[in-house]
Amino acid sequence: MATKIDYYESLEVSRTASGDELKKAFRKQAMRYHPDRNPGDETAELKFKEINEAYEVLKDDQKRAAYDQYGHAAFDGGMGGMGGGGGFGGFGAGGLGDIFDQMFGDMMGGRRGGGRRTGADVQVQVEISLTEAFSGVTKDVEVRTRVACESCHGSGSADAGGGSTTCATCHGAGKVRAQQGFFLVERPCPTCNGSGRTVRNPCKSCQGSGTQAKTETLKIEIPAGVEDGTRIRMAGRGEAGGEGVQPGDLYVHVAVLSHDIFQRDGANIYCRVPLRMTQAALGTEVEVPVIDGSRSRVRIPAGTQTGETFRLRGKGFSVLRSSARGDMYIQVSVETPHHLTKRQRELLEEFEKEAGDDHTKASPENSGFFAKVRDFFEGR
Repeated sequence: MATKIDYYESLEVSRTASGDELKKAFRKQAMRYHPDRNPGDETAELKFKEINEAYEVLKDDQKRAAYDQYGHAAFDGGMGGMGGGGGFGGFGAGGLGDIFDQMFGDMMGGRRGGGRRTGADVQVQVEISLTEAFSGVTKDVEVRTRVACESCHGSGSADAGGGSTTCATCHGAGKVRAQQGFFLVERPCPTCNGSGRTVRNPCKSCQGSGTQAKTETLKIEIPAGVEDGTRIRMAGRGEAGGEGVQPGDLYVHVAVLSHDIFQRDGANIYCRVPLRMTQAALGTEVEVPVIDGSRSRVRIPAGTQTGETFRLRGKGFSVLRSSARGDMYIQVSVETPHHLTKRQRELLEEFEKEAGDDHTKASPENSGFFAKVRDFFEGR
């Protein structure tokens, strides 16, 4: 069996990495090794699957704790075959009872509910703009997966109607048992891959697997209000698993691109608005863009300073599965002109002379500062 690389090494993070650091590292690696960016590169495809597996474990606090203590054995045969990416997920679904069922199923009269065999899950990433995340969007995404073989209709057999016999290794059970220390462990049968049947005359198109590789274009519905890093599950749209095996699931990882004007923080939107210094000093009314494509007018009072913020209620981002919206915050940035006409310079020089000659006109918060500066120079 091939040795698995350490999950932390896969994502190139330290063992003390925070959740945000894990997410950032995963996105960076996923963008680098995504199959769509490396067509035909099997090494990149394997690396992409590796980092997906690592992130699925490390982003979950309970799975991560198990991995930190037991390593890969927590999810492989070393801990009773708890399964790959979903292994310790039993804590969230069936709890510790499911784990003990897997370890002691024979002694306790069998597992509760049994285990559903499925094809492999498929992971894809789709990039959307901030405005698409606000309104929701349907994206056409190419998915490289495995589907039922067209020649044998998924049976894996070249014989009409399918020709299979009971597996001689597991005698049709689909699983085998092995002693590991004090535990009796159940695993899928390696001969029939858990199906309980073996094909007498394998299909030449799929070599008896019942599946074949295919690239499909799927329409992915992305709801309004989705956040960066959201994972959408499409049940049954993953890889086919052959005869008698249900297909896996498709997981769509959504990456929301940054915007030139707006910055999002949850349901709120932030926008920086430049003002001429005369507008800030005298007061004005400005028209600002809104994420929904409309425009709103904002009154700027006289004497507004750089960094002051104005709130527009209900003009922010959409909220997932809700008609509500957050707020929009306008942050003022007072700009200093780079090029002045002769008349503009004369007026500013006149203004500066009056302001410099009459310290009593300085604002209360600045008057103390100007007095200290004057005293400093006069004392030299």
